Amino acid sequence: MDAVTERVRAVRRAAGRVSLTPLLVRAGIFLSVLVGFVLAYPAQVLSGRPLGALVLVAVLPAVGPRRVWPTFAALVTVGGWLLATDGYGRPIALWRLLAVAAVLYLTHTLCALAAVLPYDAVVDPDVLVRWLIRAGAVVLAAAVLGVLLVEIAGAGGDGGFQLVTVAGLLVAAGVTALLGWLLRRR
Repeated sequence: MDAVTERVRAVRRAAGRVSLTPLLVRAGIFLSVLVGFVLAYPAQVLSGRPLGALVLVAVLPAVGPRRVWPTFAALVTVGGWLLATDGYGRPIALWRLLAVAAVLYLTHTLCALAAVLPYDAVVDPDVLVRWLIRAGAVVLAAAVLGVLLVEIAGAGGDGGFQLVTVAGLLVAAGVTALLGWLLRRR
């Protein structure tokens, strides 16, 4: 019985040391996953029973950002996008696609921050602001590049899609090679 009471006391002490910044980062994870679900899933799914399951899936990466939950939430978001476009016939809108991609990246970067941030960390607000500005710059650059690639695809007629597909594969291969080189450099 002493072990149980000691464990309860340890949990209470740890809960008393929790600071605001790690909680705000985890709340941001929850909200960004939830916004991704709202953007990806059709309204018919969000108004029914699956909403509770989606809220639970949104909580999981906020609670365990070092685990598999951020990847799982991203896959559930992509599954919702596919369900909306293929299953419910929602037309693909560029703004919605860019918004889902931005929210997925924001979730990813906030999970990376939360994974290294202890619950009792005292963090300068400038660190969090710089982190979010950097994430916003990446989202903006990706959106501009995405819109440019879509425009290039439209300029080429039917062959434009093939050109953009090859260009996207080359960019993905280049980024992979760069990351591999950076990893070996260490």
